[in-house]
Amino acid sequence: MGLSIHYSGSFKKKASLEAMIEEVKDIAEIYKWEYNISATCFPKNTFGKAAYDGKLYGISFTPPNSETISLTFLSNGKMCCGARLKFFGNSDNENDKMYLNTLSSKTQYAGSTVHKIVIHLLKYLSQKYFQDFQLIDEGDYWETGDEKLLEKNFKTYNDLIDGIAHSINNYPINSAESFPDYFERILKILNEKRNKK
Repeated sequence: MGLSIHYSGSFKKKASLEAMIEEVKDIAEIYKWEYNISATCFPKNTFGKAAYDGKLYGISFTPPNSETISLTFLSNGKMCCGARLKFFGNSDNENDKMYLNTLSSKTQYAGSTVHKIVIHLLKYLSQKYFQDFQLIDEGDYWETGDEKLLEKNFKTYNDLIDGIAHSINNYPINSAESFPDYFERILKILNEKRNKK
């Protein structure tokens, strides 16, 4: 749980993977974010094919208190991260194949400033290096550029997480209560408190 971004797309066939990696590396170094570089050059004649070689190409970076943002791709040019490749890479299930190329990163605990930087970076990179790029921003900043709305959404998520943590600490599970019943009771308490405000 926490405010996240969800994104997918492919690398432009005529764009330079090495150039993108250098740009992202420079940004990561400026902000002192950890980064990891995978393979830097796509194999020839693999773009647009269904098959891929099982390696990742590109770069990923991790701002403090954020989940990793993966700008990594399969040999066919489609976005993928290491975890998705491991869990869904060998599956024949069509639903699993959809998950293979849709990435998610939680920025909730990194804060709204880091979230904005990540969004601006992805906007820039998507125009220069990506095609068919789609991003869903639970903070609504990608879609609107509205900083006040982003702050409001961050506060909503923070309040929800704080409320659940407070409820769990102050209202323990009863011995005869199932987990679904317990969480239903916790949510009812949270709603009652919210309605009193």
